[in-house]
Amino acid sequence: MSVEAVKQFFSDFNMEDRVMVLETSTATVDEAAAAHGVDPDQIGKTLSFKLDGRPILIVVAGRAKIDNQKYKQQFSKKAKMLSPAEVLAYTGHAVGGVCPFGLKQPMDVYLDISLKKHPEIIPAAGDQNASIRLTIEELERFSDCNDWVDVCTQHRN
Repeated sequence: MSVEAVKQFFSDFNMEDRVMVLETSTATVDEAAAAHGVDPDQIGKTLSFKLDGRPILIVVAGRAKIDNQKYKQQFSKKAKMLSPAEVLAYTGHAVGGVCPFGLKQPMDVYLDISLKKHPEIIPAAGDQNASIRLTIEELERFSDCNDWVDVCTQHRN
């Protein structure tokens, strides 16, 4: 799967050429922000959880952290992250390249309001050195998100 699956996914929209594969790693928020020369909160970090026995993805701003109380209010369950092996098994993407595109199987995807700080977001694209620059509207459309949520702690720059 990985970056090839993401490119194939975007080829359906004639956008596969927007998937960037860099020489340097973009596996962490700090690496990705440095590689793209952007604010770390412009990096879309995709987190994976298990909810009622099924995997879900939540895309959040780079420096955002899950607020357990907000998560429980939103989903009526305690946050339980997937292990790296589960992430790969469910998404087809290894940790460091996880994104809501080109998934191995359909999954519920949520976008956190922390992303709305910037008009463009750069999520991973299936590999530790691959990413794609999308507007908020494109991220919403192509992630086929279920809903916008507010599950992160507030932070100061």
